[in-house]
Amino acid sequence: MNTGARAYASTQPAPDLDALVRKHADLVKRIAYHLAGRLPPQVEVEDLMQAGMMGLLEAAQNYATGRGASFETYAGIRIRGAMLDALRKLDWAPRSVHRKARAAAQALREVEALRGSEANEADVAAHMGVSLTEYQRIVQDTLGCQLLRLNDADDGDESSLNRLPDGAPDPEASALDQSLRQAIIEAIQMLPERERLVLSLYYEQELNLKEIGAVLKVTESRICQLHGQALLRLKAQLTEWHS
Repeated sequence: MNTGARAYASTQPAPDLDALVRKHADLVKRIAYHLAGRLPPQVEVEDLMQAGMMGLLEAAQNYATGRGASFETYAGIRIRGAMLDALRKLDWAPRSVHRKARAAAQALREVEALRGSEANEADVAAHMGVSLTEYQRIVQDTLGCQLLRLNDADDGDESSLNRLPDGAPDPEASALDQSLRQAIIEAIQMLPERERLVLSLYYEQELNLKEIGAVLKVTESRICQLHGQALLRLKAQLTEWHS
């Protein structure tokens, strides 16, 4: 940029932060409701919107017209990122839900080891000594946990994954991360076809549970059960990463 252009740019007023935030407040609402449609009912839209507004404010403060993207595009990325960051820090499920989820994953693993084949819901419920309805409730409640918490430890304890060092790149940590990713990919490939399809539609295509139900021609509650069952099955297959 020549001297005259730099001088002109320096005289341009800074963006009106309040005006940008007010103008794009509806963007926060749209993103919050879209994201909430893919999350368990325990997640409050208002919490997402609060995090999103912080992301919008940060976007307004940091946006520069020379970025090559419109403010709405840039802000949308920051808003969604702020909401996801907030979700990662929260866990709406009580400890009893995590205990039951671990027990269900353990039971599923034991039944499949005994049978040498895929276990169905009734088999796992019987192995746990609970009714099918209670087992299905446990499966559904797992969706209230942080999804696929591979670093779950016993209540109050840290797992080895939680204790990985932060900061500068660590070759050992990087190798562990790559191994974990590969283990997840292999575990997903071993899921029953329908559960694998539910995960694909939910995580890759970003359909919500109701939309997936319409695709598979089953109820939303059944999709919720399949989703939870898939997560339990993954937790059971990836048990070596839990400690």
